[in-house]
Amino acid sequence: VKWGSTTSEQCKMCICHTQSGLDLVDRYIKFVKERTEIEQNYAKQLRSLSKKYAKRGSKDEQDCKFSNHASFQEILNELNDYAGQRELIAENMMTAICVELTKYLQDIKQERKTHLSDAKKAQQTLESSFKQLESVSPTLLFVQHLVKSDRVCFDVNESVRVSLQDSILFIEQHKSGFERPGDVEFEDYTQGIKPATSESSLHPPKVRAKLWPFSKKHKVNVPPAAEDFSHLPPEQRKKRLQAKIDDITKELQKTQDQSDALEKMKGVYEQNPQMGDPSSLEPQITETAQTIGRLKGELAKYEVIPCSYTSVLILYSVNIYTEFDYEFDDVESPIGQCTALYTFEGNSEGTISITEGELLSVMEEDKGDGWMRVLRGNGEEGYIPSSYVKLTP
Repeated sequence: VKWGSTTSEQCKMCICHTQSGLDLVDRYIKFVKERTEIEQNYAKQLRSLSKKYAKRGSKDEQDCKFSNHASFQEILNELNDYAGQRELIAENMMTAICVELTKYLQDIKQERKTHLSDAKKAQQTLESSFKQLESVSPTLLFVQHLVKSDRVCFDVNESVRVSLQDSILFIEQHKSGFERPGDVEFEDYTQGIKPATSESSLHPPKVRAKLWPFSKKHKVNVPPAAEDFSHLPPEQRKKRLQAKIDDITKELQKTQDQSDALEKMKGVYEQNPQMGDPSSLEPQITETAQTIGRLKGELAKYEVIPCSYTSVLILYSVNIYTEFDYEFDDVESPIGQCTALYTFEGNSEGTISITEGELLSVMEEDKGDGWMRVLRGNGEEGYIPSSYVKLTP
């Protein structure tokens, strides 16, 4: 339909262009005619003027013998000759330009009329062909639109999946699969502590190791990802296996839909050979069939993977909570509280930033080097100058 509309617009442009050329020729013919009339009137007036001032009679003929009278007579004769030249020019313009251009314009108009008639017939034939094409190929157009939509959806899903792949991998490798433990009860110690005995130092002390709840004492080597997700905890493995099965099922359904669409297209080609060659679709049909077979095999493999979730989950739970109990022994409690007197920007390693008036928990008192370790309300822990805070009794 777009092609037909474009052709119609081109025809309109051609009609306007040719009509503009014909109008220009017609204007030029009128211009030459009016100029011819002006030349003829001009020549007529010149002849009348020459005739008016020419002398006649015996007395006038005697006066013409003198040089001054003879010169004026010559001027009148030349004026009469000039009038004859203007008449000749007007006659030539009328015969050589107006008559020829008028005949040429009539021929061009007749030829243009013939071409426009042929173009109208061609436009009608083209529109009829479009209507016939739309009536005999609705299935083909639907299949083409379906394949195009599937490709767009696949590209969008692929771009989103790639952008989230790293985040999902990081989360899956560090999640335990169990519910979160409850909040740790906070104990407030209000006894006083010994104030600092030295001035602030310009150099921060050596950073001491921080102890956090559920922290690991040794670096954990993350095992490589296994195809059956055996490297994950039981609950995660169960979720990932189910997600894998769902993904394969969706991909299998999409591939099956593409196969059905190709079969319909092949049927359309067989019924209407002028629309395409059915054998050209055989490679795509074969490739789709192989993909369906591969996906069915993968689906069967993931559905029969043995995994005793209950026994593995109990054993894993005992190991996890045993490790947590061991680490709970290392959790530090605050030994006091203090209030920040000034704002401090912790730019060095091991230091933290505090703001004036902020309430802090004292985790380690000043050892004589002018620094103390504190804990902020947002969980951030580090060293600050002892002289920047006031201990709360």
